[in-house]
Amino acid sequence: MTARPPAADGPARVLVVTAVGAERDAVCAATGPYEVRALPGGQVLHRTGAFDVLAAGVGPAAAAAGAATALTAAALADAPYGLVVSAGIGGGFCPHAPLGSVVVADAIVAADLGAETPDGFLAVTDLGFGTVVHRPDPELVHAVTAATGGAAGTVVTVSTVTGSAARATALADRHPGVLAEAMEGFGVAEAAAAHGVPVLEIRTVSNAVGPRDRAAWRIGEALAALTDAFRALPAALPPALRRTP
Repeated sequence: MTARPPAADGPARVLVVTAVGAERDAVCAATGPYEVRALPGGQVLHRTGAFDVLAAGVGPAAAAAGAATALTAAALADAPYGLVVSAGIGGGFCPHAPLGSVVVADAIVAADLGAETPDGFLAVTDLGFGTVVHRPDPELVHAVTAATGGAAGTVVTVSTVTGSAARATALADRHPGVLAEAMEGFGVAEAAAAHGVPVLEIRTVSNAVGPRDRAAWRIGEALAALTDAFRALPAALPPALRRTP
């Protein structure tokens, strides 16, 4: 089904950016049937209820490119988005983010954007340029956390998923309060910031951060939790973003 162009009036729409189709479909399942809208470059938006959902690809670069494309297309149509949400499953730091739980980022951090030195890791900000953190609106984070039954904390964006206890410990030491690890949030946040649009990141936990143990992963449970979180999300949004299917 082909989507209609975005309305020029009424509540602003929310752009949700996932990495893969399974995450996109879990979000869409929260609000029912979807319409399809083509974007430049061959990407496709799924429009469902309050959300336009884009599976942009894995990693911060793909996420940033996909989010920027969707944001630009909406702005050119004179129907800019009111919020961008990076969403999907991810790794949780035990014991604070157990399997199946919801994490809402109060800080979206590029964990490995910087330089290794003999004295340890230096973030790009320590080198005198760039940024490594985006902070969503605290009131919105609080509302979404309450609505979804989640926990608020740092979500780190990595280009290489953690696969050892030593790496997990290093990340936790470097980022106090970290709850989850994923691969796209910072890229989405960079695109949102470039367009002056607020950002959130919502993750549901499919595995523990640390040694890779695929037998212990609970991807199905995490995807189901993602659907539940997005069922609850509209009620937590401010009126300017609140739509009904």
